[in-house]
Amino acid sequence: EIYIADGHHRAASAVKVGLLRREENPGYSGEEEFNYFLSVLFPHDQLMIMDYNRVVKDLNGMAEDVFLSKMRELFSVKPCGAKPVKPQKKGTFAMYLAGGWYLCEISDADKSDDPVEGLDVSILQNVLLSPVLGIGDPKTDKRIDFVGGIRGMEELERRVRTDCAVAFAMYPTSIEELFDVADAKRLMPPKSTWFEPK
Repeated sequence: EIYIADGHHRAASAVKVGLLRREENPGYSGEEEFNYFLSVLFPHDQLMIMDYNRVVKDLNGMAEDVFLSKMRELFSVKPCGAKPVKPQKKGTFAMYLAGGWYLCEISDADKSDDPVEGLDVSILQNVLLSPVLGIGDPKTDKRIDFVGGIRGMEELERRVRTDCAVAFAMYPTSIEELFDVADAKRLMPPKSTWFEPK
């Protein structure tokens, strides 16, 4: 069985372009270069999924202390000082706010056995980003951006110092979680996996 993970949207787009060009070309033979696109396959045990982190431009009108109070209502929040802290297990994420790092834990009430809704990125979106920060559609909302884990925690700090108000460092989605979503014939949420090799 083959799982198409990160590239499924790109492959679908390439197929659509190829079909459109086929319709536009009355002398279509099947040998044209637009009939092909580059792909690569890796065994699942040779792939690494890194964290795909979030940065948000503003706090949706809240002061930093008000936002932090709201975070404490929704999650277990432990201050960790100025040194970056990475989440070490599923159900946790780190937050960088006002020059400080916090380790946050998702409450049991917000966890789910559903293969998509149970992903940490889905829980963050459904519990915090949408209802509190007003990020309705992360694919189109200009107030959120995504930072691949390969760029490191320093990039999250840099973004908060320059053009964002808060950053969230996620625990990486596992290969098993990806397989569970594929087995359920569902789609991964946007920007939930950063694959290496890319």
